Amino acid sequence: MNKEPMTIRGHELLQQERKKLKGTDRPAVIRAIAEARAHGDLKENAEYHAAKDQQGFIEGRIKELEGKLSHVQVIDVTEIDAGGKVIFGSTVKLLDDETGLEITYKIVGQDEANINTGLISYTSPIARALISKTEGDAVEFKAPDGEKSYELIEVSYD
Repeated sequence: MNKEPMTIRGHELLQQERKKLKGTDRPAVIRAIAEARAHGDLKENAEYHAAKDQQGFIEGRIKELEGKLSHVQVIDVTEIDAGGKVIFGSTVKLLDDETGLEITYKIVGQDEANINTGLISYTSPIARALISKTEGDAVEFKAPDGEKSYELIEVSYD
């Protein structure tokens, strides 16, 4: 299986979530199951069934996180000499040719992407169009709502 690129920050967030699930959430749900069992008849015990459902979710999420963490390649963009080009982990400032608005994005792994916070997946159309570009380049790509055109104003590696 191929390694999935991920930033240092994204890797840390997944590890923190796994640690919380294993260290806090899992023991809490085990206690809730034990407490619900103490109430007697399990067939009609809503607390027991809710706790068991929660336990299933937690165990599934732990397994999912461990799978993702075992297949990531953590990339520290600050240690790469990109020569001013846009690469995975770069932060870019763009000027929308149509609206004149400036937009800032950071190119990250698929599990880190969140357009609302300016984190775009390296597989997105805009990120694919940006890779290898340098400051001052025009960037054109097909977005779901039509053709887009930007000017690359700034590239940084933080």
